Amino acid sequence: MQNRRCFLRQSVASGALLAGGTALPFGAGARNSGAVSPTELDETLGAILLKPVLKKEFFPNPVILESVEMLRHGNEYIIRARSKDGAEGYAVSNHGRMDNLWPFFVQQVAPFFKGKDARDLDQLVEGCLDFDSNYKYMSMAVLLPIASAEFAILDLLGQVSGKSVGELLGGVRRPVIDVYRANNFRGQSAEESVAQTLDRFRTEKPRAVKFKVGGRMGLPEVPADRTEKLIPLMRKTFGDDVILYADANGSYDVREAIRIGRMLEAYNVAFFEEPCPFDWLWETKQIGEALTIPIAGGEQESSMRRFRWMVANDALQIFQPDLFYFGGLIRSIKVARMAEAVSKPCTPHMSAWGLGSLYMLHFASVVANPGPFQEYKGVNQDIPLESTSTLEVKNGQVKVPTGPGFGVKIAPDWLAKAKLITHGKPS
Repeated sequence: MQNRRCFLRQSVASGALLAGGTALPFGAGARNSGAVSPTELDETLGAILLKPVLKKEFFPNPVILESVEMLRHGNEYIIRARSKDGAEGYAVSNHGRMDNLWPFFVQQVAPFFKGKDARDLDQLVEGCLDFDSNYKYMSMAVLLPIASAEFAILDLLGQVSGKSVGELLGGVRRPVIDVYRANNFRGQSAEESVAQTLDRFRTEKPRAVKFKVGGRMGLPEVPADRTEKLIPLMRKTFGDDVILYADANGSYDVREAIRIGRMLEAYNVAFFEEPCPFDWLWETKQIGEALTIPIAGGEQESSMRRFRWMVANDALQIFQPDLFYFGGLIRSIKVARMAEAVSKPCTPHMSAWGLGSLYMLHFASVVANPGPFQEYKGVNQDIPLESTSTLEVKNGQVKVPTGPGFGVKIAPDWLAKAKLITHGKPS
């Protein structure tokens, strides 16, 4: 047994566990062959999680945080990280969620980072969960504010070191990202959904498209027969050369998910996302075992331990942590590393609000196993940016910005109009 455990550790170190260390494409339906037990694999995944993500060697001296603050300009929430030496980094949060969570950021998250050494960011993003019992709010309530702080601190570290976020987090593997576009045309007929999807497709020319099936989290689908019509119509319209993905957003129970999954298989759809409610872990695994189409999920997941369980127990074939909802790039990269150990892709979920798609590009540029295409929803045009990339889709691709930090600079005159939020409690 001891020799087998040593072999497992060596396999992870060399990227060779289970399937040669190469992330299989979504359509391959990579599943654990049973050669390694969940218990043995779990031990190996624990070792992976202990490995640092941020490359501290770029920082010979401490980078002490003077403050992490929130500003607001219109609908946008800007996070500003400052060091005692006067360096600054900026991020723009998910305003669709931060409208409700900004008091938590100001009261429970920002104070934790003051006076800390930013070089310890790996530990800080986890340590913030223990600060003032933040773990009791575990999920989006605490993790989205932590992610927002992490993005700003990473940008600051990039300014200090002159390195891009990609270099700080392990090295840039790909300067251009292949993307797909998703639609959310529930409530419309199959014909209307396809027509609107086709309009965007003709402009951006992606090689992959994702469409919605079901009614979302068990709600009735409207129109009632939309999915049965939509699946064959999508394939007929886009042809065999375009990769199709389907997202159910937790619409089905096990029996119905298997029925819909077999229909997706018949039309060569490449993955089936969240077929049942996101917290039905055993049911998700059961659905995957009944189908050949790869099952994707993780968008709503907040627990590193549950991701670890899903990897060890072959509950998913594609892992999709949300970079905001799961607490940032460092935590999400750790999920990607666990998935890499079993030769599965990790392609994140990311909202379009704020600069979410920018952070996704850098994630995909760094990890070894991002999958062939990343979901791209564009960058908010209301935020004036200077960048080495247009951040626009051209022939299905987006260039990753280069330069220190995230490679973008928010217009100073726009930033000057932002108002500092100094308290989160009612006066």
